[in-house]
Amino acid sequence: MGEVSQPAIDDPAYLIHRQWMKRAIALAEAAGNAGEVPVGAVVVDANGNLIAEASNRKERDHDPTAHAEILALRAAGKLLQSWHLNQCTLYVTLEPCPMCAGAIVLARLGLLVYGADDPKTGAIRTVANIPDSSCSNHRLSVLGGILESACRQQLQSWFSQRRRH
Repeated sequence: MGEVSQPAIDDPAYLIHRQWMKRAIALAEAAGNAGEVPVGAVVVDANGNLIAEASNRKERDHDPTAHAEILALRAAGKLLQSWHLNQCTLYVTLEPCPMCAGAIVLARLGLLVYGADDPKTGAIRTVANIPDSSCSNHRLSVLGGILESACRQQLQSWFSQRRRH
């Protein structure tokens, strides 16, 4: 996998990654308030422009594929009139699952930036490594752990509240 090294905290690239992850966290918050698992995703083009954003919609859409990443990739492809997203960066609050990891590889995404590892279904590096598997035809660059504690805390709080009810 094309692991991208963590930029220094005062590196301008790190500040940009934090900015977009904060947007993804806000989308995740809205999803959580709507009864969805709080995951948000943002797609940015090579010029740093926001071109797509989404949050989980599985419950609202009654669609098992309505993960934030899938919806954001679809919107980006429509806007760009291409499924090749090699000049784009996807920011997502949680490490993608196998379905989303497969879609990210197939989209030829330029860079994946995510917040928290997913110890149950993470398919980038935690449970499985789809980008580096023999079935992958694209070398994906990945940067994990951006605003990791905020992303993890958001998910843990949401699940904790759900369990109390």
